[in-house]
Amino acid sequence: MLQKNKTSLPSGFGVAPVYFTAISTILGAVLFLRFGFAVGTIGFWGAIGIILLGHLITIPTALALSEIATNKRVEGGGEYFIISRSFGLKIGSTIGITLFFSQAISIAFYIIAFTEAFVPLFDWWLNTFGVALPRQAISVPSLILLTLVLLKQGAGSGMKLLYIVNIILFISLLLFFMGKPIEAETGSEGEVISYVGENFGFFNNNLFFVVFAICFPAFTGMTAGVGLSGDLKNPGKSIPLGTMGGTVTGLIVYILIVWKLSVSASQADLLEDQLIMSRIAVFGNIIIPLGLAACTLSSALGSILVAPRTLQALAVDKSLPLGRFNAFLAQGRGARKEPFNATIVAFLIALVFVLMGNINQVAGIISMFFLITYGSLCLISFLNHFGSPPSYRPRFRSKWYFSLGGFLLSVWVMFMIDSLYTILSYLILVLIYIIIEHSNKDQKGLGDIFRGALFQLNRRLRVFMQKSQATLEHEEWRPSAICISPHSFERDKVLELMKWISHQHGFGTYFHFIEGYYSKQTFLDSQEILRQLIENQKEHQSALYIDTMISPSYTSAIAQVIQTPSISGMENNMVVFEFDKSYPEELSRILENINLARAGNFDICIFAGSHYPVRNRNGIHVWIRPTDEKNTNLMILLGYIIMAHPDWRKSQIKIFMTSATGESEQTKTDLQERIATGRLPITLTNIEIVTLPEGETLRDAITERSKHAGLTIIGFREEIIKHDPMAFFTGFNEIGDVLFVNASQEKEIN
Repeated sequence: MLQKNKTSLPSGFGVAPVYFTAISTILGAVLFLRFGFAVGTIGFWGAIGIILLGHLITIPTALALSEIATNKRVEGGGEYFIISRSFGLKIGSTIGITLFFSQAISIAFYIIAFTEAFVPLFDWWLNTFGVALPRQAISVPSLILLTLVLLKQGAGSGMKLLYIVNIILFISLLLFFMGKPIEAETGSEGEVISYVGENFGFFNNNLFFVVFAICFPAFTGMTAGVGLSGDLKNPGKSIPLGTMGGTVTGLIVYILIVWKLSVSASQADLLEDQLIMSRIAVFGNIIIPLGLAACTLSSALGSILVAPRTLQALAVDKSLPLGRFNAFLAQGRGARKEPFNATIVAFLIALVFVLMGNINQVAGIISMFFLITYGSLCLISFLNHFGSPPSYRPRFRSKWYFSLGGFLLSVWVMFMIDSLYTILSYLILVLIYIIIEHSNKDQKGLGDIFRGALFQLNRRLRVFMQKSQATLEHEEWRPSAICISPHSFERDKVLELMKWISHQHGFGTYFHFIEGYYSKQTFLDSQEILRQLIENQKEHQSALYIDTMISPSYTSAIAQVIQTPSISGMENNMVVFEFDKSYPEELSRILENINLARAGNFDICIFAGSHYPVRNRNGIHVWIRPTDEKNTNLMILLGYIIMAHPDWRKSQIKIFMTSATGESEQTKTDLQERIATGRLPITLTNIEIVTLPEGETLRDAITERSKHAGLTIIGFREEIIKHDPMAFFTGFNEIGDVLFVNASQEKEIN
């Protein structure tokens, strides 16, 4: 059972905190420090391509988040809560752990970027003292100070600071757009020569995904506000409006900034000066570093608000395979259960990456973490759309193709950035899942996730197959066999036969017959029998479908079974009866019901099981008589289909064909042509023409040559049923298992 998450009490936050948390993270470090580099490296259209590709991933994710957030009550834990309540704790915890690390590393990323606002200080220090001041001199104290403020004041103080930051950010961007292009030099006649427009003419495809990996963290801020879900008064309203509003605002601003950079500076300036915006903006030397400091500080603030809440939600659900450490991380302080302990852990992880100090390297790591998370969220939305569970009733609806596109793009972009890192990332995900599954065996897992989607796929395929039946009359034949027997636990050879038929080329449904009237008790008995039979088949890795049939008589059971639709989507076309040679009296009720099955135009097979073990290595013997013209192709096809099962991999089909004296060569030629036309893997050495001498019966020939065969296939005609059938079907007791075959019509071997 999923535990109700009680990490915090609603504090009454509305749409604004979600929007401003998202927009201050979107319009953050990458915007100020790397968009000039992006335009200088891959040009205007390349930068626009990065923006569009990034939003082709983030917008479907934002739509998916908005949709899922309006389907269920969203509590503390943000994206983790949404994932775990949609996918279950196993998948939710797996992605939630990677999400937490991406959020914790994001804290370091924004703190490192915040440090870049102090470039004038670093330059002054170097010029004054002749020693380079390390960036960590600013970044580490800033991280410590920010963490202490949040630990003492809680989320409320963060929201107050957030509004101030957004005001500074808005002013800095306004002054940037008011700025004039950089005038590079003066020509010979005194005219001003600028570099306006020179960045529109190039696109470096080789560097596109390198730059994309560096810039993608700029787009990840759209989910920042979702992490405040536990502190929102109405998450179902605030998350969709705030998230989508921030995403669209970010898209528009980014396009305008790329255009402004392209027409305002040369390629050389864009590449050499990471704070090129300060040379374009009005009062740029002051306002751009101030805007950078404000937005990076707010982004770091947003991340340090969100990451501990994700970790706390994981711990409350006891999702972390860390035993008592879950209780430690789940603890909160105050009425709102502020995640004090989880904040300490997030701080320590961020500190490690702050000490690294390489903003590009950290950006690449964040990109891969977020791409995995966003792809997963889009996949959740797609599976919910495709599976159509009745419980999925969001007030806000996206489209399934947006979600599917977002998922596929996320995976593709990851491979384009670094295929090896992508493979390693997913291997780590699988490892985390295995560990969590081991400690949460009773929780919802991968099989449950896709059950709804598989149900819908199966339903649509079956309806499609039914509608297509009219056009399948001349399609290649394959068996869709049904068998019913009350002896499932006494003997299992017919189950083996059905398993062989349904392995690769055919379909099989086996019914255990329970004689009696349908009642509560017989139903309960049938369910227990069904469970045992399915468990037995699991050991054999069988593709056979198992069910039970409760009916007052064998005849009524046959009538019900032959009207049962096949799980394959195609109509059943073969009925398999079975009896034990040691109990020939069982044959009587089969013979009484053959005409009932033939009324439905079914092919009829009667399996006569012997007391001999199955000798697969001795192969399958197919006996064909001149009177078996209608049965011949079905017998050969059944032999080939059964032979495809691994149980028969070291054996062969051998065909015996009887003929009258003097006709053996022509008979062999006809059979060889039939096999060659059908491209069946039967060699000429495995074809034997049997000429019966005077006084020798077919039974004698079969007994002599097929005594040790693994399976013998013999055809029979309708006339046999009318003239002493008991003598025919019980006359092969000296050989092993026999499959008697009667085709409703001649089959084509294509």
